[in-house]
Amino acid sequence: MATILPFLKDPSVFEPEATQAMASAFEEVCRVLGLAESAMRERETVASRIVDLARRGERNSLKLIERVLRDAGASPAASSLRAEA
Repeated sequence: MATILPFLKDPSVFEPEATQAMASAFEEVCRVLGLAESAMRERETVASRIVDLARRGERNSLKLIERVLRDAGASPAASSLRAEA
């Protein structure tokens, strides 16, 4: 299971719910993009983008997934966690 914690400089800055949302988003984005555990630079880029969005106030994991996948040029529809219409 992927975790965003190693990429957080200070996890205490975020509430546990926000950290969980970021971790869920990180795991799903890495899965959709097919990033292996060994793809550290790419995973760090994903984590950095998620943390940046969370710092700006986004705490919804589905919205974090959607934004990061769009930024990466991938379809948010590829996510199995997308919101049902």
